[in-house]
Amino acid sequence: MTAQLFFDLKPTHNPHRWYLPLTPDVCVGSRDNLFMFGGVGMASAIVALERTCGRPVIWATAQYLSYARPPSVVDLDVWTPATGKYNTQARVISHVGDKEILTVNAALGSRPSDLSRQWLAMPQVEAPETCAPADHWRGGGDDLHSRIEVRVAKGRYGGAEAGGDGEADGRLLLWIRPRDGVAIDAGMLAIMADFIPGAVGNALGLNAGGNSLDNTIRYRRIVPTDWVLCDIRIIGVYGGFGHGDMSLFAQDGELMATASQSLIVRVRD
Repeated sequence: MTAQLFFDLKPTHNPHRWYLPLTPDVCVGSRDNLFMFGGVGMASAIVALERTCGRPVIWATAQYLSYARPPSVVDLDVWTPATGKYNTQARVISHVGDKEILTVNAALGSRPSDLSRQWLAMPQVEAPETCAPADHWRGGGDDLHSRIEVRVAKGRYGGAEAGGDGEADGRLLLWIRPRDGVAIDAGMLAIMADFIPGAVGNALGLNAGGNSLDNTIRYRRIVPTDWVLCDIRIIGVYGGFGHGDMSLFAQDGELMATASQSLIVRVRD
């Protein structure tokens, strides 16, 4: 099974158009107010880009404009305004009817090279099997969070009680993997990258989270791994908005990707 099967992206007769039927298991929110998880929106655009262009994504950035709710269908239109020998500059407009949901700009490609180094090291943490499991703060259900396993290597996540001044370094370390044997590829990493808002409560010492305004992911090298260590840092909060970044490591320490985003900070009752 590939990570593309985490969501049901479907082709059309037009190789530049795809569509995604929305079901609760790719959505988040309360039971009476479900909406497509932003990471699924970005991941589906990345998969559409790679399938249309036949090249791997190097970087992609999503601007979130509106909400898509089940049981609607999201159409994804792929545009490739510039294609060269080794890379393609492209974008995706995802919409429900005439309402634009998100826009993704990206570059795709690869160049012949034997160079492979990384200077960012994975932090020393306990193995995922020995870390405490974390349930999402909304509890059980059949939404996206029921399909992803999270274990906390450092900090506070999910339903843990708020208190104190928060983490001094604004840092949360999570081991994350999809359930049901879904493989980890570019799309799955994009879904994980949208967990940055989950670190806001840990940073502030409050029962808080956020809604993403954007998300940017940069891929280095994707390798086989069962778990991904997501090293999340909330770098600042002001005026009701916050900013954070994430480094995504394979279990063997390989840096697979980095991500960053801005978000609306929401403190829950």
